[in-house]
Amino acid sequence: MRLLFINPNATVSMTEAVVETARALTTAEIAGWTNHDGPPSIEGAEAGERAVPGVLSRLEAARDWGADVIVIACFDDTGLERIRARAHCPVIGIGEAAFHMATLMAPRFRVMTSVENALPVIGENLAAYGFAPRCAGLHASGIPVLELDSGSEEVVERLAAAIREAGGEEPVVLGCAGMSALLPRLAARLPMPLVDGVAAATLLAESLARFRGAA
Repeated sequence: MRLLFINPNATVSMTEAVVETARALTTAEIAGWTNHDGPPSIEGAEAGERAVPGVLSRLEAARDWGADVIVIACFDDTGLERIRARAHCPVIGIGEAAFHMATLMAPRFRVMTSVENALPVIGENLAAYGFAPRCAGLHASGIPVLELDSGSEEVVERLAAAIREAGGEEPVVLGCAGMSALLPRLAARLPMPLVDGVAAATLLAESLARFRGAA
């Protein structure tokens, strides 16, 4: 079984963190590809659009590699429908996966993402996927993606504080791939369940591949 994680942005350290999370959860073969033609980070629709051509250009190589499932490793699910339409195998986004997982955990959930500019795309995705009625709140931490990727203790404290300030006891979906590596430290600071889209996508991708007969 081969699961391919494509990072739509050009930051290699984010790809490496995604792969590390995925490999800790499955025995499937994991590959992580970085879109070197994309922007350094994706914080809103404009950057997302700039990233899509580079991801689409890698789909032939994904077929040649033998990917059983492709995961778009950006919480905006950058270009998801266009990529699905051209890919040889199923494609899921980490945002989509996180929403599915959160709705299995509780009647309602919250989302904490990076910056305000990221909110409209995520809100549109929630509505398009049918999850908007289940979302109790969509919040921005005010921490840029590349700061989240740094993984510093100061960043973890700021993110934990933003989640506390948002209130509620519902599960909180971590709305950025750069938050994935922060999950253990956040969980130690917060009482509510946290949903990491990279972890959710890994487990769902593995299940999907098995349903399709991948060994």
